[in-house]
Amino acid sequence: MMLVRKIILFLFIAWLPCEVSALHIVGGDVTYKCLGQSGNTVRFRVLFTMYRDAVSGGAPFDNDAIFGVYRGNNNNWTYVTQVDQQNVKNVSTIPIITPNPCLVASTNIRVERGEYEFDIALNISQTESYMIAYQRCCRNNTISNLLNSGDVGAAFTVIITPFAQRTCNNSPLFNDFPPVIICNNEFINFDHSATDPDNDQIVYEFCSPLTAGGQDGTGQGSATACTGVTPDPRNCTPPFRQVPFALPFYSFSTPLAGNPVVTIDPITGIIDGKPSFSGQFVVGVCVKEFRNGELLSEIRRDFQFNVVNCTAAVQAIIDAEGWDDMNKTVKLCGINDATFINLSTIRDRIVSYDWIFNINGQEKKFNTQNLNISFPGPGSYPGKMVLNRILVGIESCKDSIDFTVNVYPEIKADFMYEYDTCQAENVQFTDLSFSGAGPVNSWNWLVENNKILQTDFDYGFETPGEKPVRLIVGDENLCFDTIQKIVSYFPIPGLIVIEPDNFVGCSPGSIFFNNLSSPIDETYTVNWNFGDGKTTNEISPVHIYEQPGVFTVSVEIISPIGCQTSQVFNDWITILEKPVAGFSFTPDDPNIFNNTIQFFDESQKAVGWFWQFGDNGVSYISEPSFVFRDTGLIEVLQVVRHESGCTDTAIAYIDIAPVILVFLPNAFTPNGDGLNDVFLPKGYFKGSESYNMTIWNRWGGKIFETDDPLVGWRGTKNNEDSVCPPGVYIYRLNYLTPRLENVLKEGQVTLIR
Repeated sequence: MMLVRKIILFLFIAWLPCEVSALHIVGGDVTYKCLGQSGNTVRFRVLFTMYRDAVSGGAPFDNDAIFGVYRGNNNNWTYVTQVDQQNVKNVSTIPIITPNPCLVASTNIRVERGEYEFDIALNISQTESYMIAYQRCCRNNTISNLLNSGDVGAAFTVIITPFAQRTCNNSPLFNDFPPVIICNNEFINFDHSATDPDNDQIVYEFCSPLTAGGQDGTGQGSATACTGVTPDPRNCTPPFRQVPFALPFYSFSTPLAGNPVVTIDPITGIIDGKPSFSGQFVVGVCVKEFRNGELLSEIRRDFQFNVVNCTAAVQAIIDAEGWDDMNKTVKLCGINDATFINLSTIRDRIVSYDWIFNINGQEKKFNTQNLNISFPGPGSYPGKMVLNRILVGIESCKDSIDFTVNVYPEIKADFMYEYDTCQAENVQFTDLSFSGAGPVNSWNWLVENNKILQTDFDYGFETPGEKPVRLIVGDENLCFDTIQKIVSYFPIPGLIVIEPDNFVGCSPGSIFFNNLSSPIDETYTVNWNFGDGKTTNEISPVHIYEQPGVFTVSVEIISPIGCQTSQVFNDWITILEKPVAGFSFTPDDPNIFNNTIQFFDESQKAVGWFWQFGDNGVSYISEPSFVFRDTGLIEVLQVVRHESGCTDTAIAYIDIAPVILVFLPNAFTPNGDGLNDVFLPKGYFKGSESYNMTIWNRWGGKIFETDDPLVGWRGTKNNEDSVCPPGVYIYRLNYLTPRLENVLKEGQVTLIR
């Protein structure tokens, strides 16, 4: 028999940053091996190989997988049996290798491989095939060539024909796994062939993957429904539907499209073509096995191609001071030495580094990773850096970079400044920069966040301090140099300005002297003399004049570098005399029944009075008397006026206390004559709360209770018809005063009939 190798296509999930979380089914295939025949029975060992996405957060491999066995042909299949509770084994991670060793891809991909293996005995049929199938939802929801791929399940099947049963045939076995990733816009040339143990003829073709399970809108609400997660093989029988390709761009025969279109050779199994779009693509490959022209079996594998954008594994990248990556030039201004830092990647795939320079017509070579080199003087020097220059063969990943080193004459930035250090005037800045290439043609000054683009200028600082001034200059070669100097700017103010400019007020007089002199800050010494014997060194002080009078104020300002100015403000502050308020009153403990208060003036040097009694009234006489109609704490305000017009205020708080007056009789005669018929407390209860009175007999029995101060005891039990006998009874009266003080009164009352 002719041995033909076949290519089986599979690829894994390519994760892009904007993709949503994918599900877990990646693909699978089924193969079998004949274990022998006995009479009309043939035994096979079946191997299901499954692949899952290990980074999507989807379901793990099933450890109770169920496989269905069916008998029939074409579209007519009957359930025979099932293989229950199979656990996964030999779980491993598929290595990620690019087809071209000189290309790499940055991906977040991890695919796991697991196996289910079991033996099964089949009755040999002369006319019907057997199909062994595993059904599971769901595929990844980021697949590019399917419609609504997240709702599409998978059915992995193998068909054993009557011919294969009779001949105890072994199915082909896949030789290798294709690369986990495929590079976009790079030619595919993958040998995904299979080996047949019986040396039968093998034919390869792209075919449609099959779907089972998933959510297609007809779900029955059960995981084991035919549209559920794990369809029940007893009820969900072949034929299985084909996956819905996104026509017309993709189909089972052109699952990746491409330019040229990706195809599979039916004889060799070589898959070639060039994919032209990145993404995930479901691909199905069918392997048909023939002997003497008769079909023995058909095995099917479906998987995902991950087409990703790849970059060169070896990339020549360098850096140096003065490097211009866009123009690939190095600019040296006023120096002849250059240091090149080699940033080439990927480091472990680089074996050699070669530097080549043309210096005045002579070629200079170096073979270090990084390079320090000195050039003879101004000029233009071509250079080249080559990676893996001497390697050959498939691993000879090479790259290089051409560049030019331009050495220019020196440019030097410098400037001077002048100003009268004790006068608050503009500072004169003069450029002293030069360039060996000719005149300096650009200036960029930075003064207090202000940019100035001219050679010389005057500048006025608004505040004192150590002022950094930066200058950047450039020439015709676009060489630049920078210098920064500190200008010590500490002049004295040209004019001392204080606010207020005069003051007249009552004693004690509190004045804020706002120093508006400029320039001035905390580094300056400021000496104040307030004319009342007191001084301070604050810039803008607050001072209190305790005594009346007219005061002269002087101010002296000394800058950090010793410049000095001063000013005297004659008779600047006038402080007037003011009275002293004060009063007393009687009675000391007023209440609602003793509420007429007499006030006595105790102020000094007053010529006028104003009284305010809370919200109750006012008075303008020196010693008023006032009647307070309500209880509570009341603010009494006295304002007195001096003949200078100055005033003073005194405040007192007077508490008008509420009073509760209660009297309880010691006997009563409930005989209906209208005189002393009810036992009821008498007095003044206004403002009381939680009133409660109870009556008790001498055996401790409660006879009467009320919460109403207007309801008394009428000599009957609970004031109803049961008459109480004459005698002595105990009363208990409890209430809260208006200020929530608890009062309890207990005593005896005699009932007389």
